[in-house]
Amino acid sequence: MGFKMGIVGLPNVGKSTLFNALTRTAAAQAANFPFCTIEPNVGEVAVPDARLDVLAGIAGSKQILPTRMTFVDIAGLVRGASKGEGLGNQFLANIRECDAIAHVLRCFEDGDITHVEGRIDPVADAETIETELMLADLESIERRRANLARKLKGGDKESLDQDRLLALAQTALNEGRPARTLAISADDRRTWDLLQLLTSKPVLYVCNVEESAAATGNSQSARVAEMAAKQGAGSVVISARIEEELAQLPAEDAGIFLEEMGLQEAGLDRLIKAGYALLGLQTYFTVGPKEARAWTILKGTLAPQAAGVIHGDFEKGFIRAETVAYDDYVAGKGEAGAKEAGKFRVEGKTYEVKDGDVLHFLFNA
Repeated sequence: MGFKMGIVGLPNVGKSTLFNALTRTAAAQAANFPFCTIEPNVGEVAVPDARLDVLAGIAGSKQILPTRMTFVDIAGLVRGASKGEGLGNQFLANIRECDAIAHVLRCFEDGDITHVEGRIDPVADAETIETELMLADLESIERRRANLARKLKGGDKESLDQDRLLALAQTALNEGRPARTLAISADDRRTWDLLQLLTSKPVLYVCNVEESAAATGNSQSARVAEMAAKQGAGSVVISARIEEELAQLPAEDAGIFLEEMGLQEAGLDRLIKAGYALLGLQTYFTVGPKEARAWTILKGTLAPQAAGVIHGDFEKGFIRAETVAYDDYVAGKGEAGAKEAGKFRVEGKTYEVKDGDVLHFLFNA
């Protein structure tokens, strides 16, 4: 199961610098002028999880395969993007394909780097982007509802459901509320997700601060955190400059550099953890002499669907799941020790997989 996070923001807020650092590439050109990113750049990063190394050590695994998250660097939006200003709607379409939005906000002063609107105000920047996404959604909804009119007359149930949900979103947007503020029932969730409204995406605000504020944040990032809390959104503080430097260091020097900067972990780790929380994700493991591997699933996923993340046949022919909790696996120094301690369990189709479960699936081919 792949999860994709779009990195958005106004020009010159540090988006591409952050993307380069996160993906350990120079694929996205970082330059001091708007629209230096002409096509969305896509990069996959390994999700750091110390538990995976521990499990591999116990099992003597030859390979370690972490789960991955995809980041999409989307060109800088500007006021009027919904009407084609700047590089316009083509980038709004890229956002639709993402599961969540990482909204990078400039929370640092630097006279050498221009701001597209001539001032440093991350809350106002966030409102600018949100307004453009809301306007784009309103335009899209009006067009879609007009196209559904003929099917509605025929009583097509799917069209009726779509129009009902679009109408709810339209009302919210006209009231100045993004679509994600609506409470959508479980029965409507699939149809709602297929609408792919821009403002229905969960938002994580990424506060790009100066190097000296990377550990504690600053007054601007504090304002963003307050705004995020009111919205029920996430926020994280990162210095893109530090991440850029960190990305160029050998692994053995990275820890020393972080300690010197007063940081306990890299910004990538904090960003992914915040993204996981935002999307309601968790990790389970499969472990053996050949490989130790991490798999990403949504919280609340049942065992057959978790098995399906590995291969569709695992879900179709699911029989049972043999599972040991991570702490029990470590305490027992492996599956055999966990069995002796009575911590080995056999679970069926209704089992809700827990974060850190070490699983082995049995299925009919």
